[in-house]
Amino acid sequence: MMESLKVFIVEDNKLYGDMLRYHLALNPDNKVLLFTTGKECIDNLHQNPDLISLDYSLPGMLGLEVLQKIKEFNPGIPVLIVSGQEDITTAVSLLKEGAYDYFVKDENTKDRIWNTLKKIRENLQLKQEIDELKNEIGKKYEFENVIRGNSPVIHQLFKLIEKATQTNIAVSLIGETGTGKDLVAKAIHYNSSRKPHPFIAINVSAIPNELIESEFFGYEKGAFTGANSRKTGKFELANKGSIFLDEIADMDPNMQSKLLRVIQEKELTRVGGNNTIQFDARIIVATNKDLAEEVRKGNFREDLYYRLLGLSILLPPLRYRGNDILILARYFLDEFCSENKLEMKSISPKAKEKLMNHAYPGNVRELKAIIELAAVMSNNKVIEADNISFTKTNLLTDLLNNEDTLSGYTKKILRHYLEKFDNNVVKVASKLDIGKSTIYRMIKENEL
Repeated sequence: MMESLKVFIVEDNKLYGDMLRYHLALNPDNKVLLFTTGKECIDNLHQNPDLISLDYSLPGMLGLEVLQKIKEFNPGIPVLIVSGQEDITTAVSLLKEGAYDYFVKDENTKDRIWNTLKKIRENLQLKQEIDELKNEIGKKYEFENVIRGNSPVIHQLFKLIEKATQTNIAVSLIGETGTGKDLVAKAIHYNSSRKPHPFIAINVSAIPNELIESEFFGYEKGAFTGANSRKTGKFELANKGSIFLDEIADMDPNMQSKLLRVIQEKELTRVGGNNTIQFDARIIVATNKDLAEEVRKGNFREDLYYRLLGLSILLPPLRYRGNDILILARYFLDEFCSENKLEMKSISPKAKEKLMNHAYPGNVRELKAIIELAAVMSNNKVIEADNISFTKTNLLTDLLNNEDTLSGYTKKILRHYLEKFDNNVVKVASKLDIGKSTIYRMIKENEL
């Protein structure tokens, strides 16, 4: 519920002022105060009125001077100027000074003020609803609501996200597909000082190379065939907020050069335009590739890499999160049953064991799909092991599709097992049937 609106009437004609006060006070939600001089009004501005009806011809201080002092105190207070005579020049000058409107005193003045107050109430209600919605969004993207889990790697992730929210440093999110990079980007935005402003997300790999510039920076009418009107680009829309560039490693080299200039200068030019447009947006990027490796291969500009790197946050694969698998499974199951009006189900010990032993190449996204299917396949209140179905993929084919050298594949395999076994070289050497000295040599020579 909104609080009552506070209205100041500044009118030296006591009879006319009483009439306005009576009329506006017919709505019990309006608190109306009457002042007969400009000084009285200024001395009471600390009460923060929602609307001021100001007589232009006041004794001792003209309405223009009172208006200027009101705007000095708080430029956001709407001020209606009420004058005994119609003077277009005066009206224009007062509107330029920030007056909300200009009325000539007649029998309709009270109704005009009433209608203006009604509009202000509607605008304040709308603003309140928007603020409440933004608060709800902020709660939705609190860290523990975005990424559920209690593993050490998740607690470390929360610490890094919190650091990211405290400044406007660029953030690079690195992780396998399905680890929740988009959710972390939203959590950073909605817990930062930029949360009242837009969060704009772009999947770079989903936009054809010939369209990406106009998508990023917009275009002017007539810039190319089919450009029938001006279009505002994503960077311009993200002004004062955050822009999230997902799959940044897939960006065309020519576009990388243009993006670098825009980030450096903090200004852009629409396609087909000449005017430069200033913008201030926080840059958050994400990739499932090793950007440093892409730089070494010549696929990604080194200068852009250092511009975007900022605070680097690694999102751990689900297979390294231990008991978080069961925490997430429980959450996804409850959510799915609730949304589909199914009776709540539990997960049997053998089903839990099966879930814990899977590698999850699709990470959290894969687990969610597995649990939802299991809920559908289950015939009673318990998810059994037989209800858990894993999609079989040809991992070797997927690996070979990412063309690399034999040395490159060797490094990837060793990195994977070193992470899996907490950098225990002896364990890795035994698992892969490779000499310990070979691994130590590769580490010493910075190949791992």
